[in-house]
Amino acid sequence: MTLSRTLFARPRALACVILSASLSLTACKAGPDYRLPTVPVQASWKAMPGWSAAVPADHMLRSNWWALFRDRTLSELINRADTANQTLAASAANYAQSRAVVREVRAALLPSVDLSGGANYQGQSGSNRTITDPVTGQIVTVGGSRRTTRLQLGIGTSWEPDLFGRIRRSVEANRATAEAALADLGSARLAIHGELAINYLALRGTDEEIGIVGRTITGYERALKIADNRYRAGVAIRTDVFDAQAQLASTRAALEGLRRTRRALENAIAVLVGMPAGDFRLAEAAPVTTVPAVPAVLPSTLLQRRPDIAAAERRVAAANANIGVESSAFFPSLLLSADGGQNASSVGALFGTAANIWSLGASVAQTLFDNGARSARVTQARFAYDAAVANYRQTVLVAFRDVEDQLTASQVLARQQNLLRQASEAAGRSEATLLNRYQSGQIAYTDVVIAQATALNARRALIQTSIDRQTAAVALIQAIGGGWFDVEGTPEPPLS
Repeated sequence: MTLSRTLFARPRALACVILSASLSLTACKAGPDYRLPTVPVQASWKAMPGWSAAVPADHMLRSNWWALFRDRTLSELINRADTANQTLAASAANYAQSRAVVREVRAALLPSVDLSGGANYQGQSGSNRTITDPVTGQIVTVGGSRRTTRLQLGIGTSWEPDLFGRIRRSVEANRATAEAALADLGSARLAIHGELAINYLALRGTDEEIGIVGRTITGYERALKIADNRYRAGVAIRTDVFDAQAQLASTRAALEGLRRTRRALENAIAVLVGMPAGDFRLAEAAPVTTVPAVPAVLPSTLLQRRPDIAAAERRVAAANANIGVESSAFFPSLLLSADGGQNASSVGALFGTAANIWSLGASVAQTLFDNGARSARVTQARFAYDAAVANYRQTVLVAFRDVEDQLTASQVLARQQNLLRQASEAAGRSEATLLNRYQSGQIAYTDVVIAQATALNARRALIQTSIDRQTAAVALIQAIGGGWFDVEGTPEPPLS
């Protein structure tokens, strides 16, 4: 059609010229190119003896590390959290938003095209009258009804060539920010999984503790009956009964406290899986006895595994690119534009060559004096970069500390558990022996009460240490950035 030849020919030619020119005009970028900051990396872990080093591959997806505990309910809860946890949903939305920002900023690298159209229809009515034409001197008749039609169709394009890299540095900054948001999502997922696992393991440990305290109460009820029978038989004093009653009542109170703790853990799990606390129930079940032996990664590979370290490093890259964005303000900006269109009084004339109008334009702008505002913004960007580097290095140092702490905790708690198991067994034997001696009248009941309290405390301490070992294992997995079953050739542990 004539329209395609007349309306688009010149702007298209201009676009070709602009595109060719851009190849030579956009070769430089203001600001420094990014280099990964150096960080102190230790050679080994203090608590490394007795631990095997994993060989992680960060490019591979992290495994379902919670399968190490071999509990199907835990795996089901974590799967529910992945789909319903609102913290994860917010982090995912933040990442999607960051990606959209990158697309928006990147769009400025190419010309924008606008299409416009319009129609104007005017009418006028009135009485006829005669006037003298000032040019010809003739008498003419004017007035009456009069209508005017004006149709317009136009297309325009504008482009600011990225001569000194302002837009490209902005793309770099926003892309790095988006990658940091993705790492934040990984951190949030790792934290939610870890918190859920810790709460669930603590709940199962509380179930076990409730069972032990419940059985202990049954034993205390039997001991109270023995003391009461001996008192009624005249072979024991009444304070034996009082002591037995006090021991029983205090243990029942401890049981109520454990039930309260269990409900709080159940409510915390409900929030993590995206459910109202009042609608969520977890039936009592056997404790999780597995305490996985977690191998530690090498210190240098930790830097590629932890998502919080990755997020901090990406924010350093974004801050570095922002220096270039602010530095580009010292250079002039160029704006190129092209417009073409049709302007006629009828549809038929609108597509004729005589109605074609077009224009080409270029403008250059440069700030000559701003009282130091541009320099101040560059200085701000440089110090923001320094702060990001410091935060990155601090994150690395904290990561090393976390691994050291959890490696030490895992080793110490394993030894404590063995000692507490011995203490619990000995206290149980002592309790049974002293109760038999009391029944035969050889000792006072206060000795039985002390033995009973010691035995119960030892059993509960053993359970708590088992929970602490499992918690330390989860914390170590979090500290090294996830499980190690993502390593090629290392199989996932099956669920029981």
